[in-house]
Amino acid sequence: MPGKESLRAGQYYAHPRNAFWPIMGELVGAAPALPYQTRIRKLKSAGIALWDVLACCTRHGSLDADIEADSIRANDFADFFAQHPHITQVFFNGAMAEQCFRKHVLPSLEHLSLHYQRLPSTSPAHASLRYEQKLEAWHMILTIDPQK
Repeated sequence: MPGKESLRAGQYYAHPRNAFWPIMGELVGAAPALPYQTRIRKLKSAGIALWDVLACCTRHGSLDADIEADSIRANDFADFFAQHPHITQVFFNGAMAEQCFRKHVLPSLEHLSLHYQRLPSTSPAHASLRYEQKLEAWHMILTIDPQK
């Protein structure tokens, strides 16, 4: 789920210390200085879809650890993948996204053959890796073929 700043702004990764947009700037030209809709267009042009695992939940604060487990409702990935059959890879921005997907979504997708990969969280709350290390790990997304 987006943090408080992202929810307020109506934009993914709106916290100024989140490394997502600087990383996307370096990898696909979706730099944080660009208008939000331009960044989204650049992601799409690179073959990247951006969506939360969770449609809604209750959380006090912005940390994933604050999510109340019994409040979780996942987005409809079965329908999303049916509408976008060319998607072959799913990358998770951190452990919580992967855990929620595997628990709340994956059981309904057993018929699909997708590759799943967790990447280091870009959140400023996850400071165990330096920016350069996160950027290196996120290079994996460049294996996407936007022509598919």
